[in-house]
Amino acid sequence: MSFKSILQDMKGEFGSISRKGFDVKFGYGMRSRSHRVVQDTSFRIDALKQSCWANMPPELLRDVLMRIEASDDTWPPRKNVVACAGVCKNWREIMKEIVKSLEVSGKLTFPISLKQPGPRDSLLQCFIKRRRSNQTYYLYLGLNQASTDDGKFLLAARKCRRPTCTDYIISLNSEDVSKGNSAFVGKLRSNFLGTKFTIYDAQPTNTGAKVTKCHSSRLVNMKQVSPRVPAGNYPVAHIAYELNVLGSRGPRRMQCVMDAIPARAVEPGGVAPTQTEFVDSNLDSIPSLPFFRSKSGHAESVQSGLQSSQNEGMLVLRNKAPRWHEQLQCWCLNFNGRVTVASVKNFQLVASPENGVAAGPEHENVILQFGKVGKDVFTMDYQYPISAFQAFAICLSSFDTKIACE
Repeated sequence: MSFKSILQDMKGEFGSISRKGFDVKFGYGMRSRSHRVVQDTSFRIDALKQSCWANMPPELLRDVLMRIEASDDTWPPRKNVVACAGVCKNWREIMKEIVKSLEVSGKLTFPISLKQPGPRDSLLQCFIKRRRSNQTYYLYLGLNQASTDDGKFLLAARKCRRPTCTDYIISLNSEDVSKGNSAFVGKLRSNFLGTKFTIYDAQPTNTGAKVTKCHSSRLVNMKQVSPRVPAGNYPVAHIAYELNVLGSRGPRRMQCVMDAIPARAVEPGGVAPTQTEFVDSNLDSIPSLPFFRSKSGHAESVQSGLQSSQNEGMLVLRNKAPRWHEQLQCWCLNFNGRVTVASVKNFQLVASPENGVAAGPEHENVILQFGKVGKDVFTMDYQYPISAFQAFAICLSSFDTKIACE
């Protein structure tokens, strides 16, 4: 039995339910409006309980959903799996059990997959489109090798310039990219020079995550329209670009300290924290911080965060050093055909050896690569142990102007 026929049967069942509610509504036309609504709802529930989908044996339902999940491996057919999870609570719970995490399956299915580490054995191919008119960036999952085609939309970001810093607001909504929207998932903040960045997650990555209260988070509290909108910012990574004081030629040098990922996550058998659902915010758990904060103190906290993270064994990513090509007279990296246009923004990130330990094979694997393929089109490929959200935020830092680094 195909999924199309299942949907047709369900449409017929729900159609009969609607007709029963329609008849009931007019049958009790002499009663008050509130009473008619109660009667209408009760008959709809009774009709739903009598439908074949509500009375389907759990073993048979699980077998049907497993067949759908196995047959729809890629997008856009993958939307059938999401549709099944939206039928009712029973279907949703079964689909959450059947659909494996991105690390194991290599499939982006639900929105929470964007916060989970990528696949271990291969790079997940995505691309970013830049819209200069409104300074927005859109992340898509590549459905084929052509990055110019429209893929599966994943995330959107909007650049917000401020007097002392620059913010990139990241959202699940491509139409309304704002902090007051319930689709807000995090942000990227830079310093005045654009040499140091901090990635903030709207949801805690682990139970010990510490929230940072700032002016932007207070604005979210005032505009809170959903209980899922966060009340604070959880720093998950720090990015630092090396200053080019002498003005020497060459690519940018960068370093990323992943606060939420241990350094041993890149080793065989290593584990990175994995979010399984979007949690509700708890306003009472947010610590109170001073309203005013000096700029020097903020810079020192960022620098101390970088040093303390390294000492505590957090994962440190560094850009892979390119080689100079004598014939082409340029710096070159092997992107395996995923990058076609030379740009100072292009980079590859690998794991840095921990505390001076000799580099092993796992430190040569490219965890994130980013490069230009068109005027406003860039490829973004990532894998375990970072997530799509973290990879997207790191790539956004490359778009920011860095006069002191070039």
